[in-house]
Amino acid sequence: MKLEEFNYSLPDDLIAQHPLKDRGAARLLVLERTTGSMEHLRFHEIVRFFKPGDLLIINNTKVFRARLLGRKETGGQVEMLLLKEGEKANKWLAMIAPARRIRTGTKIFFDKDRYATVRQKTGSRCTIVFNVPVDTIIKEHGSVPLPHYIKRTADESDTHFYQTVFAKKRGSIAAPTAGLHFTTEILTTLRKKDITIGEITLHIGPGTFKPIRAEQIEDHAMEPEYYEIPHDVAQVLEKSDSITAVGTSVCRALETYAVTEHRSGSAGIFIYPGHTFKLVNRLITNFHLPCSTPLLLASAFAGKDVLMSAYRAAIERKYRFLSYGDAMLIL
Repeated sequence: MKLEEFNYSLPDDLIAQHPLKDRGAARLLVLERTTGSMEHLRFHEIVRFFKPGDLLIINNTKVFRARLLGRKETGGQVEMLLLKEGEKANKWLAMIAPARRIRTGTKIFFDKDRYATVRQKTGSRCTIVFNVPVDTIIKEHGSVPLPHYIKRTADESDTHFYQTVFAKKRGSIAAPTAGLHFTTEILTTLRKKDITIGEITLHIGPGTFKPIRAEQIEDHAMEPEYYEIPHDVAQVLEKSDSITAVGTSVCRALETYAVTEHRSGSAGIFIYPGHTFKLVNRLITNFHLPCSTPLLLASAFAGKDVLMSAYRAAIERKYRFLSYGDAMLIL
């Protein structure tokens, strides 16, 4: 299947640059995948699509201030994105830019006393060791790693809004954006309706944003991301016949579990049209970039033609797209 089949024209002015102050006020496109019918609502109205006994699975990963700006001893500016904590204290895997002039042994300073030393380097990825506790540097020098299509510098409001209300476990460089629309009030309403809400963890890394370079989508390889499904959630998954995944990250974790039967590990599954979903019955998701892996997953779930029809309707109605944008419920 050719990648070009998943291209579409996304107007720049529809790419949301700021969050809504009221998360639940985002627009919601409800898409019936068997018929292609659509309904246009507000996100807080999503509660009426759930009935007692339904299972809603959310991703409780927490975004941290993973972007750091530093300088080499020569004065050159370096941007660093922390990816994964190492086994030893203050040791991390990071992406560094510009990487061309970074060498093993290079020190990157964040102030006159605090720095990281490059221990190993492969392309733009480096193993680094900080000379002080990394939490101190993250707190004092880190910023929220907003996606590249948000054309502004992150500010304090992003610390709150680029985080779900149920975030608990630090480890993501990007928010599970479908979950950003939920409020504590919406979750309380769902629980009062006897909806079971299960929490899993999938730490979102750079693989989610990795462009597909292959002309044939089947030739693309996903970069694995760590996931964990608690025992009690696994038990209810086995018994439920109505499972709603909040976001593509949840979907990938659940489908990985369905195939491997492992409750934790690396989710490297690449979901594109032709995939047979084994656990997920309904999907809540945002509107994704053309030719991206999340778009292919949504296309696999809804059907490519049906999903692209919904995207055309969303563009005509000027929905807000991407991370801070509006939402879709695929039934």
